[in-house]
Amino acid sequence: MKIRTPYRFVFAGGGTGGHLYPALAVAQQIRLLKPESEILFIGAKNKIEERIVPEYGFNFKSIWVSGLSRKLTLINLLFPFKLFVSMIQSLLINFDFKPRVAIGSGAYVSGPVIWAASVLGAKVILLEQNSYPGVTNRMLEKKAHEIHITFEESKKYFRDESKLKLSGNPIRINLKLTDKAEAVKSFGLDPSKKILLVIGGSGGARSINQAVAANLDKMIESGIQVIWQTGQFYYMHYKNLENESVKIFPFINDMSAAYSSCDVVLARSGATTIAEVAFLELPVIFVPSENVAADHQYKNAKALKVANAAELIEDKNLKDELLPVVNEIMLNVTRYEIMKKNISAFAKPMAAKTIAERAISLAEII
Repeated sequence: MKIRTPYRFVFAGGGTGGHLYPALAVAQQIRLLKPESEILFIGAKNKIEERIVPEYGFNFKSIWVSGLSRKLTLINLLFPFKLFVSMIQSLLINFDFKPRVAIGSGAYVSGPVIWAASVLGAKVILLEQNSYPGVTNRMLEKKAHEIHITFEESKKYFRDESKLKLSGNPIRINLKLTDKAEAVKSFGLDPSKKILLVIGGSGGARSINQAVAANLDKMIESGIQVIWQTGQFYYMHYKNLENESVKIFPFINDMSAAYSSCDVVLARSGATTIAEVAFLELPVIFVPSENVAADHQYKNAKALKVANAAELIEDKNLKDELLPVVNEIMLNVTRYEIMKKNISAFAKPMAAKTIAERAISLAEII
């Protein structure tokens, strides 16, 4: 009979890159520190995690759960049934895998998976990327042994401060800046010209896409090139705008190449994007999403704006303010260098390793 390693970890979280990539970063570090580890990701079917997790070399299993729609729809009536089925699925998967530690990175899929793992005796670590914690993590607090947070402000939303650790948002180990000229050429662009990288999140962002489209001709006239991730849903609508100065993608897999190519980033102010641009010291223009709990993206971006580490444009002003702000950052060398220096203060490059070491330590406790 094969003796299984005690280093068995189940991860749950997804739906968006903001919930998935921090979990992947921790899993990568665990695999580096303990190559014999068994790691399983559990996520929702037909979401980003089902495609991305296997690309990182981790096993993946799906459950039926889906989130509640913000609008009143008939699909919401299925939610209690889907949740019940997903709890049973999670129990069966966890019973077979027998994890020592369960790591939840937020979103609705974490709920049944982490609950089931805890019922079966696994120790629980929660990752909270945002200043305002999601409802799933707040509900799972009692099950958690440790909760690793990114923002000091998050502390007031949890009841047991003894579980909280201000570790930062984990960054994937393969995310790094490479040779700029080579990266630019890989996108078929001119290394001698400035580049704006547009990333509206893994699903895309309507307002950002509309503003970029409205200003595209003027940006090209100013000598600015664009690498533009529209999101899968919007890609067909905008792909015809691609030309020798504008490269358009539904989703960019090689973010290291994209970040290495650009001079300025235009993005939502989700916690994962903040962690990545801070780590890479990239000037950024944040456009906070208005469709998030407690307006936490605006609060995230405002903190960096006050520190002169980023620029902030609200959705309602984006079409009018985008071009002047892009030009000001691109052309003002002093402003550009100040933003690069100041945003680096928000980086916590050891977050993934710190959390991985804690997960390993918990796995060693019988």
